[in-house]
Amino acid sequence: MKPLPLLVSLVSLSALALAPAALAQAPASQAVAKPASQTPTQKRAPLARSAAKAVEEATPIDEDTDVSLSDAELAVAQRVYVGNIPCELGNAVQVTPAKRQGFFILQVDKPRKARYFMHPVESRTGAIRLEDPKRGALWLQLGNKSMLMSQKLGLRVADECMSPEQVTLADEMKRNPPRSILEPAEPHR
Repeated sequence: MKPLPLLVSLVSLSALALAPAALAQAPASQAVAKPASQTPTQKRAPLARSAAKAVEEATPIDEDTDVSLSDAELAVAQRVYVGNIPCELGNAVQVTPAKRQGFFILQVDKPRKARYFMHPVESRTGAIRLEDPKRGALWLQLGNKSMLMSQKLGLRVADECMSPEQVTLADEMKRNPPRSILEPAEPHR
């Protein structure tokens, strides 16, 4: 009769399956009490979003930076558009000159209120570039629009931001599009 080896193997498999559970149970006499210092402490509930937002808004921006601006960077700072600059999707960026010459405070409303302490950086392309290296933010001001980018997240926080001067230039570019760099050059006369 051959069913006996099958029965033996089933019994041994079930014994193996139950062995870890039997070993894991320790008798009550072997239980070790934890010292009072190791008892779990009660965790605090996280702050409400509105409370965290209020704390962030009241916290001053760290304006203590070791960046010293060159004359070229100070010249770039004079061309930065200041004020409330509306952006796409109902967003807006408030650009305010800081107490320190050549520095700016940028505040964006959405997706959450965030403030940045920025300084100008020279650009080979002629674009106006402000950076906040501590928070990883970049404000790029072109002729027809500006944008705020998060270098940490790798995305645009605010796009299509236009001051009144930029709106005028954007409208002019729509009426008279600039020549594409891919078009052949005009023949010399």
